[in-house]
Amino acid sequence: MGMSRVVHISIVIHFYLISIAICQPNFITHLCIDTYGNYTNSSTYNANLNTFFNSISSNSQINSRYYNISVGKEPDRVYGEALCGSDMAFQDCHRCLNNSIRLLPRLCQPQKEAYGWYDDCMLIYANRTDALWTLSTRQPSYYLSNGNSVSDNNVEEFNRVLGSLLNRIQNEAASGGSQLKYATGNATYGSLKNVYAFAQCDPDLSYQSCFNCLGDCINNVFPSCCNNSIGARVIGPKCKIRYEQDLFYNITSPPLTPPSTAPSPPPPSGNGSNKGTIAVLIIVPIVVLIALAVGFTYLCQRRKRRKNIESLNGENYEESRGYMSLQYGFDTIRVATDNFSDANKLGRGGFGIVYKGKLTNGQEIAVKRLSRDYGQGDGEFKTEVMLVAKLQHRNLVRLLGFCLEKEERLLIYEFVPNTSLDHFLFDVSMQSVLDWPTRYKIIIGIARGILYLHEDSRLRIIHRDLKASNILLDADMTPKIADFGMARLFGVDQTRGDTNRIVGTYGYMAPEYVFHGFFSVKSDVYSFGVLVLEVITGRKNSGFQNEEYTEDLFSFVWRNWREGTAISVIDPILSTASKTDIISCIHMGLLCVQESVDDRPTMSSVVLMLSSSSLSLPVPSHPSFISVNARQSESISTNEVSITDIHPR
Repeated sequence: MGMSRVVHISIVIHFYLISIAICQPNFITHLCIDTYGNYTNSSTYNANLNTFFNSISSNSQINSRYYNISVGKEPDRVYGEALCGSDMAFQDCHRCLNNSIRLLPRLCQPQKEAYGWYDDCMLIYANRTDALWTLSTRQPSYYLSNGNSVSDNNVEEFNRVLGSLLNRIQNEAASGGSQLKYATGNATYGSLKNVYAFAQCDPDLSYQSCFNCLGDCINNVFPSCCNNSIGARVIGPKCKIRYEQDLFYNITSPPLTPPSTAPSPPPPSGNGSNKGTIAVLIIVPIVVLIALAVGFTYLCQRRKRRKNIESLNGENYEESRGYMSLQYGFDTIRVATDNFSDANKLGRGGFGIVYKGKLTNGQEIAVKRLSRDYGQGDGEFKTEVMLVAKLQHRNLVRLLGFCLEKEERLLIYEFVPNTSLDHFLFDVSMQSVLDWPTRYKIIIGIARGILYLHEDSRLRIIHRDLKASNILLDADMTPKIADFGMARLFGVDQTRGDTNRIVGTYGYMAPEYVFHGFFSVKSDVYSFGVLVLEVITGRKNSGFQNEEYTEDLFSFVWRNWREGTAISVIDPILSTASKTDIISCIHMGLLCVQESVDDRPTMSSVVLMLSSSSLSLPVPSHPSFISVNARQSESISTNEVSITDIHPR
């Protein structure tokens, strides 16, 4: 009998442990940042990180739901923060944080900066003291609605009641003390239907900081993420809100000190004790099995609901989390740009105006404010965010984040001080800055950026709007390709696409795209060829006055190439540069703008042409879009030009 009890208990325990392993919860969202370096298991940073973890997990007398700790010395110092829901029992808080400590390093190592959020607790660590405050300007980090909407006849009343409820608990939470800066509340709408809400800030926030943080979260409920949804959560690094139709929090918060840990009195002796033991051995396994079954069912239903939300949102869940982690609050950008003042205006593009800004941490940014009346703005906005956020290359402009709030759609980029290529190339007073080494640096930088888009990035991307004004120049005149609003994502093996909507800039668009809507990587090659000819000649691709008649750039270059006078198309400012090198680039540019798609080189071939010290190039055929006179001159010209040696620059 005793042995059977042991076997029975062992089976139950084994089943319990397996169930815990299977049902180990994942973060609702997490963020790993590699901007500030990596670490190894044997590093001092890892030792300090483990000390931070131990200071939380080894605390047997749990007396706080908030930890703000730093460990070690610079440059390996760890700054850590942990916070539980203020309605949690201390034991539950401890359990949630221990799960975080086990999971977050496994997800984010070797990055030194990591953020993880469960429903009930969060864990953050970094190697810089301003990590939390820097990220806190990017509100919210994550939001999610439950996918169920309020009935149409209750929408207006629901939004009014919810807005009033959230504003009330926003103020209550901000007014809370350092121990409990949180608030809960509920209200009714329609036929006495309930809505419950919860708000919480980090205890170290001031009233104003907490109020503003929660305000950013609330602003993203209407209408960015959750408008008309009966439940949602919005989580930032320093605060969070949540509302649901059903009660989801403890109405009474546990005491600020842990419950007494005094030992229990000894059990009574005698036969009654044996009977009690037998009862325990029978009842406990049954209770455990029921609890496991209920818990497992809950987790499965939760996972199913999350999948339903994914399908409703029309996006991959992981992709959506990354998308939300880039979001800035509108007030943050408004302050950074001095309320979008004219003094900070950098220029105007096809989608709107670009402003210079400065964040509270001193970082300079460029903000593209999309026009409200631009019909396709939302589509291009979403495309640019999702594509550019995944691209990392020194010749591509870096997207820092975005803002989507009411009618406002903003894209936040790194600030590139020397504006765009056309500012230098087509301005007589600025052309002298572009000597030949600088122009060659720009040409090969653009080529490498396009090659990355076409072949080396995780995604195959066709830009579709390459032009001089979309090439930005940093302080060292390194080119950075910008403006991905027209970009299209291709499959790895896909070679061509088509569209009924022709977008781009005439003069840079390939003929097959203009006339038939066909586009491919060779469309970008064509646009690159146009850019190369503009860089070398210092002329726009549109018509210009040449002697006694008007001539377009292609006709001008092609005529001189056929006549053996290609040297005459070179910008006079480059008079002292090596003509052989420049003519080699003209040859390559003409290969890129050939009318036949198949005759144009790939970008990998172009980069090879630009980098090789000796390479035989094919004779180019005539470009597209050249004048009738230029085409007729082909039939009477007998001068064939071919560059066989390209010298290193």
